[in-house]
Amino acid sequence: MEDIIAETTEKSKPKKHVFSKYDGFVIAMLAVLQFTIILDFMVLSPLGAILMPALHVSTSKFGSVVSAYAFSAGISGLLAAGFADKFDRKKLLLFFYTGFIIGTFLCGFANTYGFLLGARIVTGLFGGVIGSISFAIITDLFKMEVRGRVMGFVQMAFAASQVLGLPIGLVLANRWGWHAPFIMIAGFSILSWIVIFIFLRPVTGHLHLRKADHKAFHHLYKTVSNPEYLKTFIATILLATGGFMLMPFGSAFGINNLGITLKQLPILYGVTGVSAIIFGPLWGKLSDKIGKYKVFCIGTAITVIMVAVYTNLGITPLWLVILINVFLFAGITSRMVSASALISGIPDPQDRGAFMGINSSVQQISGGIASMCAGLIVVQETSGYIEHYNILGLVVIAALLITVSMFYFINKRVASKLHKAIV
Repeated sequence: MEDIIAETTEKSKPKKHVFSKYDGFVIAMLAVLQFTIILDFMVLSPLGAILMPALHVSTSKFGSVVSAYAFSAGISGLLAAGFADKFDRKKLLLFFYTGFIIGTFLCGFANTYGFLLGARIVTGLFGGVIGSISFAIITDLFKMEVRGRVMGFVQMAFAASQVLGLPIGLVLANRWGWHAPFIMIAGFSILSWIVIFIFLRPVTGHLHLRKADHKAFHHLYKTVSNPEYLKTFIATILLATGGFMLMPFGSAFGINNLGITLKQLPILYGVTGVSAIIFGPLWGKLSDKIGKYKVFCIGTAITVIMVAVYTNLGITPLWLVILINVFLFAGITSRMVSASALISGIPDPQDRGAFMGINSSVQQISGGIASMCAGLIVVQETSGYIEHYNILGLVVIAALLITVSMFYFINKRVASKLHKAIV
């Protein structure tokens, strides 16, 4: 089946000027958008070492703060999924981005555990839908044969949030307190909102494919009950496990178990992020060339090895921690890029918004459960040392291996659709 995808790609591959200037703008805009959304979530991990003692919260409560965003994002995604294909995607994007900005500002003024928890819920209610809208726009505007490259560039936001956002956020947090990064994110997001409002064209092609009497909740039910879609949603559940389990306690593990200092964290995240920025487009181009499932398998193998090594480390020199993180995120990035491209090939055009919304919700909810489970598995001693992180690693590795077999069937389905489209 991988050969079918490769053959399909070669037959339909554009020979020149793969992307127009406007295509380039859309890709850059979505990458920046993802940057703000991902940074808002990821910044909690390195801030954990500062935030937990500042608000006097335990690892389980901190896990709840992380999962609060995920659960609220999942719920809102499900509620919005039935309506996702009824409106111009640009208008939906601006509406939910507005709510995200408000929620992030609230995080910047939180002074108690309860306030922060509530602010994360508000942020998740709106921010959790934005990713699915973005991927629906990508699927609407870009063909499958170049989608790996598009996903590679957009997923650079994950790395850019480390290179630019996390180090700057940590510097701001060390200087002015843990609230400062959220204020920074909200301010930058306002500028992004203005650019989207002015320059992004309406995305309405999917509206012409819908039946006039297509009810929102009926549309939601049909999407959820579709057997092919359901298999993808199940695969997404396990796909989300790794990041949501390891990342919330990454900074606390690095400082208390590996011997990294707060001042060294920006260096660690910055170097790792630079490498991931380089790897993102390369993995995307490679997935379009040799096959998205092959790249997914390569990335899984790298990730499994690095998780096994990283979660069993003791006091370790900074250079070695950086090296291990570079390889770990190289594997993670390849999985994100290839999996996103494969999943985008599953839904029919008239179902894309609903499908992406539900898939995002499933990812967020399963990630929230994973974060809570992680908070119950690991224990922070009075000295700060994180216990049972190696057990967490074993759980993540098991999920990684299971997803390989699940994505094999997703790949077969996408290959079959592409083959039928040519024939």
